[in-house]
Amino acid sequence: MAFMIAQRAFIKLYLITMVEQQRGYGYQMLEEMKESFKPFGYVPPQSEIYRALHELVHEGVFYRTKQLKGSDPRVDFQEIVLYHFTEDGPEKAKLYKKQVKTDLDRCLGMLNKAAEDNYGT
Repeated sequence: MAFMIAQRAFIKLYLITMVEQQRGYGYQMLEEMKESFKPFGYVPPQSEIYRALHELVHEGVFYRTKQLKGSDPRVDFQEIVLYHFTEDGPEKAKLYKKQVKTDLDRCLGMLNKAAEDNYGT
């Protein structure tokens, strides 16, 4: 058991939630996570985002589709990769999130204990 939750597990948790909410493609998810965690001084590495997405595809949680970014294929040539749940992906995602929740609860308990023991807060 790790001391704290692994960065990749943390990122995968957010990627699953973003796909549940049908939000975006890899780069868009990266930008949303950067903005969301900016107040905490955390910038998720681009390489970790894409490694986590590839793992989720490899594990059968997601599958990928490609489409042009814009609405006019005559002028919009940039292709993006969208992520979707496989047929059993939602169930696999639910189990993964349950496992990560257990780790998060343990980490929160440890962090709260450290704050209380060392700072009286």
